[in-house]
Amino acid sequence: MNDALPLELAPGGLAALNVILACLMFGVSLTLTPEAFRAAWRAPRAAAVGLAAQYVAVPALTCLMAWALRLEAPLALGMILVAACPGGSFSNVLTWMARGNVPLAVGLTAVSSVAAPVVMPLNFALYGWLNPVTRPVLRAIDIPAGGILSLVLFVLVVPLLLGMVTGRRFPRVVERVERPLRTVATLVFLAFVALAFAKNTDLFMARFGQFFWLVVGQNLLAMATGYLAATAARLPEADRRALTIEVSIHNTGLGLAVLFTFFPQAGGMMLVTAFWGVWHLVSGLAVAQWWARRPLAAVSPAGA
Repeated sequence: MNDALPLELAPGGLAALNVILACLMFGVSLTLTPEAFRAAWRAPRAAAVGLAAQYVAVPALTCLMAWALRLEAPLALGMILVAACPGGSFSNVLTWMARGNVPLAVGLTAVSSVAAPVVMPLNFALYGWLNPVTRPVLRAIDIPAGGILSLVLFVLVVPLLLGMVTGRRFPRVVERVERPLRTVATLVFLAFVALAFAKNTDLFMARFGQFFWLVVGQNLLAMATGYLAATAARLPEADRRALTIEVSIHNTGLGLAVLFTFFPQAGGMMLVTAFWGVWHLVSGLAVAQWWARRPLAAVSPAGA
């Protein structure tokens, strides 16, 4: 798929990007234990509402948003890809800052990450096909669902499981290396993405006004979906905060890996996905700081 916005990487660069993402996921999961999954099982209603909002409602509403705005296919597909991405690990930190239910947030991140190899390519193909603007594009290209599944396994699920096993068997080593590893991997990843876009500054600025409000609007839509779904389910306020943040923080690094690997000419999709990776942290921090100043005791109980 070529939308005349080429942002290419050399084959060696693609391999490096995937390794960096795998290392980042490994570092994040060093302190992740089976307790995170049990936390989701202990709150099945909250977990079900969160996963439904993240993997069903947000992709569906994104598809409708792109169709209603009559967006061109590259931008619409970029938004659909972001909506299909699993939750990002930074949501757990933001939930803690917001005085939300951290165990629920960690459990949802873990479950959505494990489900991503199947759900992510399925959602991308389904909602891309349902949108009449993007459907002809999908028919013209061969979506490598098996390849996307393998990539997600390599950069997400396998490092997550290895990190959990390593953290459990070598807890003392993890105490020393977990934070530096996450910091270094994150900085290297950000530097890698910055270099990938450094030669496309003019292109980025020229299209900035076009995709900025789309990303802001979609992120706001995701936040509203998480909070309203939790409110409709009459969940406690701590759960509402956790779901609001969890549903609006996506693993856009994985989305970029998919694009660079399988759709290297999809510059419009990359612009949306890359800016999402910046904006959802800005908006998430803003919401978390606002909630941090509102103790749970000062909020009306659920269902009041």
